[in-house]
Amino acid sequence: MKKTIKNFKLKNKRVIIRCDFNVPMKDGKITDDTRIKESIPTILFALRKKAKVILMSHLGKVKTEEDKENNSLRVVADALSELLGYEVKFCPVTHGDYFEEMVDELKPREVMLVENTRFEDLNGKMESMNDEALAKYWASHADIFINDAYGSSHRNHASVVGIPTYIPSGIGFLVENEIKCLEHIIRKPSHPFIVVLGGAKVSDKIGVIENLVEKADKIIIGGGMAFTFLKAKGYEIGKSIVDEASIDFCQSMLKNYSDKIVLPDDIVVGLNFDASTTIRVANADGIRMNEMGMDIGPMTIKKFSSYIREAGSVVMNGPMGIFEFDRFNTGTKAILECMANSYADVLIGGGDTAAAAMKFGYKDRFYHISTGGGATLMYLEGKKLPGLAAIEDR
Repeated sequence: MKKTIKNFKLKNKRVIIRCDFNVPMKDGKITDDTRIKESIPTILFALRKKAKVILMSHLGKVKTEEDKENNSLRVVADALSELLGYEVKFCPVTHGDYFEEMVDELKPREVMLVENTRFEDLNGKMESMNDEALAKYWASHADIFINDAYGSSHRNHASVVGIPTYIPSGIGFLVENEIKCLEHIIRKPSHPFIVVLGGAKVSDKIGVIENLVEKADKIIIGGGMAFTFLKAKGYEIGKSIVDEASIDFCQSMLKNYSDKIVLPDDIVVGLNFDASTTIRVANADGIRMNEMGMDIGPMTIKKFSSYIREAGSVVMNGPMGIFEFDRFNTGTKAILECMANSYADVLIGGGDTAAAAMKFGYKDRFYHISTGGGATLMYLEGKKLPGLAAIEDR
């Protein structure tokens, strides 16, 4: 068990809380503030305990000076001030005299948000490469480090892994809840245990399949990755997306776990990757050379749903089709609806799957919707998250 924020005396202490404020933005405005809201309990706890709170996060990718303009956390500071009911002081730099002065002037029950940690990537990728000097520098300006950035815990960054190397550390309430929910489903699932996988590439999910195939009763394969499995069976898949490097893996899984791997029976196919393309429903073995798969078909929805309705636990990672196009979101929506109406404990594995659940109005219908796509994927693979491994044990 890792130490949590509750294991520390925070009064008058400078506490760095690493959050995941990597929120979606459009035209300079936040389009979904879920990740900000999820860290509020940890921040408020520290403030009520009279800590001097220093918030850190990354936002987007920063590869050029021009990227800084569109990836500033100033807008997050404004949004957080309203949500917290506290003034959030904003530090427009990540190091230097101004940063140090703001930290030194911080009083108990005050909170500051440091500018995007990835601004340090313009100086030799110091943040993303976990630069030792940068991590030591940030750590030298705090007494305690709290990781509340579950969605970044798979990243070996200076602000995630480096800082806790040098000062006492723990996890926040968001991370604590994520781990509790994941362990509940993965370590002791209720059976039948059904894993639903989608998305584009099989290679992204090989580790998940290998780690869960023995535990799961069925592994349902939809989305783009289904076509690599179908090709591995010798089917024509036309212009559908295929992960050629993973065909041997798929053949091995189909040979050794034929009783567990569940593939589509029919596919919604189109002529082009376009929302207005001509479509039809084809049997899985009846895709033409000029067609590409866009979504799972009605027979497949019925088959997949029959397993989910009987499930005790379900993990879903990846959409069933191109859900961004309304014409091809039927499969994803139907499977989410089936899970929402089932008696199973359902874990939605972050990323596109979480986005789809939110989009279709299922935000509060599942046991848990993870805030981290890449982090949850790594957890489902059975790997240790660097951002958690760096935290002190109790």
